Amino acid sequence: MRSKNNPFPLFENIKTIIAETQHYIVRNVNAAMILAYFQIGKMIVEDEQHGNQRAEYAKETLIYLSDELNKEFGKGYSVSNLEYMRNFYITYQHRISQTVSGKFAQLLKSQTLSGKSPIPFQLGWSQYVLLLKIKNEDERNFYEIEAAANNWSVRELQRQYNSALFERLALSKDKNGIKQLATKGQIIEKPTDALKSHYVLEFLGLKEESKYSENDFETAIIDKLEHFMLELGKGFLFEGRQRRFTFEGDSFFVDLVFYNRLLKCFVLFDLKIGKLTHQDIGQMQMYVNYYDRKIKTKDETPTIGIILCKEENRTVIEFTLPQDNNQIFAKEYKAVLPSKEALKKQLE
Repeated sequence: MRSKNNPFPLFENIKTIIAETQHYIVRNVNAAMILAYFQIGKMIVEDEQHGNQRAEYAKETLIYLSDELNKEFGKGYSVSNLEYMRNFYITYQHRISQTVSGKFAQLLKSQTLSGKSPIPFQLGWSQYVLLLKIKNEDERNFYEIEAAANNWSVRELQRQYNSALFERLALSKDKNGIKQLATKGQIIEKPTDALKSHYVLEFLGLKEESKYSENDFETAIIDKLEHFMLELGKGFLFEGRQRRFTFEGDSFFVDLVFYNRLLKCFVLFDLKIGKLTHQDIGQMQMYVNYYDRKIKTKDETPTIGIILCKEENRTVIEFTLPQDNNQIFAKEYKAVLPSKEALKKQLE
């Protein structure tokens, strides 16, 4: 119940939290504000649970809070943002014990004085707002881990989600593999760990219906090399384009050469704008053999060859490559963002 002397204690309590935050955000603004938003969400949920669960009450409460907090502290406390804070607490309340989260001031002081975050949140608020929109817990945990590990911006996190990175990695894994993605993120230990079911290259601006050459394809990748390397994933370093080698008077050129520092091997790319053929596989086999025998050192692992093509040919792959193949792979690329719904159905 609200007393006459204090008609709106929820506002006063939240006002205190924000004031304490502003006082102690000396060394780490992000961690301090994330903790403040967590506490605000907690207070809103607890206020609702004190017998005030009617939808009309909750809506009126947030409208009032939004108006008063914006007057007191400026923009940033819209009704929608307060709703995100509430959902943030509900989603992540298991990460901070009630006892610890209750000692807000002490926890915040330890954060700013030590410079080390006492709370298990490594991303910015805008990134968590995006994550809260992901209903599947495994998928949400995966994107949080990868965004923190790879320093993804909000824009890059949105792009990776839109391109269905989780589904593309999960398609090649069993249930245990999918659970590992949700708890540890993408772990690179063998060649197949670094591969996706297909690659999404919408950032190149190559329309599905338009005509372009393989040279156009390669040039577009070089022009957007940073984006392409983000799409490739962890550990990739660019080594060069059109790498030439010659024997018996004939010269051969590898379209793109990368090095993966996690796998400790060269990764060769051959770009094809049409359907895969067995000649394409044979050519890549020669490239891989050359790098294994002439370029790589004894300390490095076997070279990987990836034929990036517009259309796979699974039968040709099956009967051209040995059954124990772990070096040469054919992967389709998509010039537009895929349908997340279609990929999720494949997972199911």
